[in-house]
Amino acid sequence: MSSKRGTLVLYTGCSGVGKGTIMKKILERNNNVRLSVSNTTRPPRKEEIDGVHYNFLTEKQFKDLIDSNGYLEYAQYCGNYYGTPKKQVEDMLSQGYDVFLEIEVCGGLQVMEKFPDILSIFILPPSMEVLEQRLRSRGTEDEETILKRLGAAKKELGYKDRYKYNVVNDELEKAVDEVLDILAKEKSKI
Repeated sequence: MSSKRGTLVLYTGCSGVGKGTIMKKILERNNNVRLSVSNTTRPPRKEEIDGVHYNFLTEKQFKDLIDSNGYLEYAQYCGNYYGTPKKQVEDMLSQGYDVFLEIEVCGGLQVMEKFPDILSIFILPPSMEVLEQRLRSRGTEDEETILKRLGAAKKELGYKDRYKYNVVNDELEKAVDEVLDILAKEKSKI
């Protein structure tokens, strides 16, 4: 690890667009990348591990951290809170790691207000039809939640132009290559 500070990357997209799948491949291919583990008040899905996929908190625990200014950003989305713990991100950046903030659009806008020069990447679905198919194929949510997520996605796609880069997740490996190329290009400018 070098003594050089890492790069902070805002990594956003609609629910079901494949952010997590792309990120898993990025982490396999680049050992200097770290993913900030967000806090959430939503219950874990059956495959999710506390401290790996999310830090699962009660609403009281989450709000206590809000009160102590412990978040880089936080938002309420589909009835649950999500937030990025400030100390965790700062520790990884100071160790020289490139830190990806995989967060939803509202939280992303908060981060861009605080850090206007942040490297920002918005992951897009090839189409709304493909997005709906992906959400349904997960089999993790009921019809009402799927419809909420699709409604939110339509609104969120309206913010894509506020991000420095847009990457369409049509072919997984191509999307992974594109994100890694963007990171390398931006780091070479520093």
